[in-house]
Amino acid sequence: MKKKYLLLALLALGCMGNVQAQRKRVSPYAPKLEQLYKHADDAQSPVVGEKPLIGISLGWNETKNTVNNTYVNSVLMHGGVPYLIPVTDDVEVLRQIVAQLDGIIFTGGEDFAPAYFGEEEHEKLGEVNVTRDTYDLTLFKLATDRNIPTLGICRGLQLINVAMGGTLYQDLPAEKPSDINHRQEEAGTVATHGVSVVEGSMMHQILGEKEIQVNTFHHQAIEKLAPGLKVVGWANDSVPEMIEAYPSRQIIGTQFHPEIFTANGDALMGKLFKFLIDKAETFQKAKDIHARILSVDTHTDTPLWFTRGAFSVGWRKSNQVSIQKMEEGKLDAQFLAAFLAQKERDEVSSQKAVEHCTTLIESIYKDVEKYKDYCGIALTEEDARRLKAEGKKAFFIGIENGYGIGKDIKNVKKYKDMGVQYMTLCHSYDNDICSSSTHTEDATKGLTAFGRKVVKEMNKLGMMIDISHASESTFWDVIKYSKDPIFASHSSVKALCNSDRNLTDDQLRALAKNGGVIQICIYGGYLNNDAKAASVDDVVRHIDHAVKVAGIDHVGIGSDFDGGGGVLGCKGDNDMINITVKLIEKGYSEEDIRKIWGGNFFRVMNEVINK
Repeated sequence: MKKKYLLLALLALGCMGNVQAQRKRVSPYAPKLEQLYKHADDAQSPVVGEKPLIGISLGWNETKNTVNNTYVNSVLMHGGVPYLIPVTDDVEVLRQIVAQLDGIIFTGGEDFAPAYFGEEEHEKLGEVNVTRDTYDLTLFKLATDRNIPTLGICRGLQLINVAMGGTLYQDLPAEKPSDINHRQEEAGTVATHGVSVVEGSMMHQILGEKEIQVNTFHHQAIEKLAPGLKVVGWANDSVPEMIEAYPSRQIIGTQFHPEIFTANGDALMGKLFKFLIDKAETFQKAKDIHARILSVDTHTDTPLWFTRGAFSVGWRKSNQVSIQKMEEGKLDAQFLAAFLAQKERDEVSSQKAVEHCTTLIESIYKDVEKYKDYCGIALTEEDARRLKAEGKKAFFIGIENGYGIGKDIKNVKKYKDMGVQYMTLCHSYDNDICSSSTHTEDATKGLTAFGRKVVKEMNKLGMMIDISHASESTFWDVIKYSKDPIFASHSSVKALCNSDRNLTDDQLRALAKNGGVIQICIYGGYLNNDAKAASVDDVVRHIDHAVKVAGIDHVGIGSDFDGGGGVLGCKGDNDMINITVKLIEKGYSEEDIRKIWGGNFFRVMNEVINK
């Protein structure tokens, strides 16, 4: 027994010795290096942080890329992670960098080459840098295509104006003489003139001041303001000192240099960087949400143009809907609707409608096939999820206007077999199925006898019934006769915009009771009584109202892009993320956003097709 205890004691001493030896282990690193590594270890949290990534544009010459430390430090001081964007004319390199950014700052520097705003060089034009001009303008386009929150400083303000279609004074002293010396000799920390801030502007909200004192180091200045921008700060000599594009775009700019003040502890100027980084955090959150959810736009008219050779889902520029724009706006799936304008209802015309509808559906398959490495046709929610997992976009098929089945109800099955998931019963005129909300001959008619058969057949085959464009009497008839939940693929709220196309609150409540969903339409005339003034804020306003009346489980989004849809701040698929940003700012949760962006619609779709 004594031997056993002795053995245990020796083992214990041995273990203690090993521990002591480990504790006394000599580091292979020099003390200074050891200290540095320890600090790096101690400073790390258990998970990687979520600070927003803020791109900073650089200056360029033949030997180096440069930027003043004040820009970097201003970002660091306000919780952002600065990323210095190398100067290059390689669009793909810049695109991949921009795709990672949550915010961007365009910095000061040389004069802009006047060719970019359509003028000959003034004799007193300062130094220009064509390489940087190309880089900055490309970078700005890529950033604004993605709606990245943007701050332009000095040259950066001028860049924003030129890039959006404005012009510049090439030599401010010669073209707009003033008592103010806009190229001060004093240090950047010295304020040399005042700026009046426009009350009610975003800049006024940020700074909380109507008058501020600034520095000034510029040779050019805004002459003609670009469309979509507002001057919200003026020097006493009427030189524009601050611009913004809110609420349509997340863009602000200053002619002065707030980063110099900020880096030296100025709290007022620091508010500009705090604002940018706060917006970047929201933008980052929106991107993260879209990475986790499945988002769908339930109505576009893009196929209308396929047969004319005008559009393609692989062309970014021509149309509002494209694979590239979907990627920029973080949209996963899209309904391409075969649209048919209402024409004569005789046998010959009806048969032509069937033939045209068939051709349009076939054109969808052909166009998507061209870009099969980047997208695919989806028939189910599972298809869309699979395509997203593969890094591809999903395209569903719908029909807008039941005129496309002609007079033969068997065509409903034909189109279902071709992959059509929903059919809008009518368009802007009455047809053989029902009365329309516009140009109707009899608003009380509702579903015809043929229309009731169509509803029954669609229920039987598992095709979704879309009541957008239908008259109110048609709506109530469909509610009565359909055994499945119904939906409105692209409609808005009548209480907020008095359009015949919109749904009343009673209809919203009935749609919710039916288990259906309204997909808010991004069409100016359905969102705002002044269609030209309609903006992304109106989209969210209609979502808000529909949620309050019908509930969060019965609201979604259907753009009507390439068929008249598009408003300020949401003009194409690339702008869809702006809706998410607005919803976050309104206090909607990720679960709410998931439901609005597709969860509600797919619930209805699954119930219809899987019964």
